[in-house]
Amino acid sequence: MDGVKAATGMKGFLVQKAIAAKLYYLKNGEGFHHALYDRLVFAKMKAMLGGKVRVMNTGSAPISGDVLDFLKICFSCHLFEGYGMTESCAASATTFGDDPQTGHVGGPLMHCKLRLRDIPEMQYLHTNDPPKGEICFWGPGITKGYFKNPVKTAEAFHGEWLLSGDVGQVNPNGSIKIVDRAKNIFKLSHGEYIAPEKLENVYIKSSFAAQLWIYGDSLRDFIITFICIEPGTCKKWCVANGVEWNNDDATPVLTNAKLKQAILDDLCKLAAEAKFNSLEKPKQMTLILDPWTVENDMLTPT
Repeated sequence: MDGVKAATGMKGFLVQKAIAAKLYYLKNGEGFHHALYDRLVFAKMKAMLGGKVRVMNTGSAPISGDVLDFLKICFSCHLFEGYGMTESCAASATTFGDDPQTGHVGGPLMHCKLRLRDIPEMQYLHTNDPPKGEICFWGPGITKGYFKNPVKTAEAFHGEWLLSGDVGQVNPNGSIKIVDRAKNIFKLSHGEYIAPEKLENVYIKSSFAAQLWIYGDSLRDFIITFICIEPGTCKKWCVANGVEWNNDDATPVLTNAKLKQAILDDLCKLAAEAKFNSLEKPKQMTLILDPWTVENDMLTPT
C-alpha cells in the first residue's frame, strides 16, 4: 500500500484508475480480473507471490474489508475469511469466494451449527434487528471439554453449546458479522461496558503504533492506552515537525506533548471512521519504546 500511495504523475493516475475500476467490478459481482489493468498494473504485484496464486485464506484475527478487497484485486484470486476456535476444529464459518461483500465471516460449515445467546447487560438480543448475541457452537466437530479441567469446561459451555466469547450479528443473507466481544470486557464508573479488543483492533491500524493496549477500570469514566511506538513513523514525524530524534536513545520523545497529540489525533480519526462513542476514545496515553515480547516478560507464550 505504501508503494501505491507513493506513486505520482501518470503512474499514480494509472494505478488509482486501475484500483478504482477493479474495485467497481468486484463490488458489482463481476469478478476480480481485468484484461488491461491486470497486465499493466497488477502483474508485478502478483509476481511478488510467484504469480500463480489461485486461492488465499485469512483467519485468526479480524481483517478490514478494504484490505480484503485490495488483496483480491491485486492478486486476482479468491480470498476466503474464516472464523472459529481451536475448540471448534478451527474454521467453523467461512465466506463464499464469489461474494462481493466483505465485513462478515460467511456462514457455518457442515460440521457445526451456530446460534446466538442473549446478553441483556450489553443490549445484544436475538430480538434486535438484525439479531445480535454471543455466538455459540454445537456439532460433532466441537470439543467435549478441557482435559482434566471440569471448572473451565463448565465455564465454556451453556448446556451443550460452546460459548465463543464473540458477539455476532446475523445479516439478512444469513452471514455472520463479528461486532463485539462478550468476554474481556470492563465497566467504567458510569456503568458503561467497554470491549477493549474491539477498540484495539481499530487503533492498531495507526501507523504510529506497533503494539497497543486499552485499559480502564470501574473507578474512572474514561479509558487510557499504552502504545509501543513504531520507530520509523515516529522518527519521520519528529524530523518533519522539528522534534529532536536520537537514534541511540529515543526515550525523550516518549513524553513529547506534540508527538502525543499527533498520535491522539490519529487515533481519534480512526475512532470516527469506526463510529466509536466518546467513551471509546482514550483520554490519556503512555508511549513505550521497547516492544512487548515473551522474552521481556510482557507477553505470555499464548
